[in-house]
Amino acid sequence: MKKVILKLDVYDEKSKQKAMKMVSSLSGIDSISMDMKEKKLTLTGDIDAVTIVSKLRKAYNAEIISVGPVKEPEKKKDEPKTNEPMKLEYIGYPAHKMIGYAYPSDPYYVKSIEEDPNACVIC
Repeated sequence: MKKVILKLDVYDEKSKQKAMKMVSSLSGIDSISMDMKEKKLTLTGDIDAVTIVSKLRKAYNAEIISVGPVKEPEKKKDEPKTNEPMKLEYIGYPAHKMIGYAYPSDPYYVKSIEEDPNACVIC
């Protein structure tokens, strides 16, 4: 992951949108942001700064200000980890309150012709 900061000569909102559209067509870009006051375009992702500048120079005057790794936000450590074993409690539920308990079904009987001579049989 790289963070690339470029200086672009953009003068209005329409040219800003055009520049962002040109850059967004490239692969590997995670985020794009533009500061109109300082005329800086900030890109993050797995990108090549030279490829981006060569694409933008077709329409704008573009310069590379900086290329570097992305600074990830620091994680706060609330509590230090201890090596105490975890205490688990077993809460037993009565069988009649268990969800999904399957009762045995009635057996299925098949009657043959010999048992019932009056049964309808298609021959």
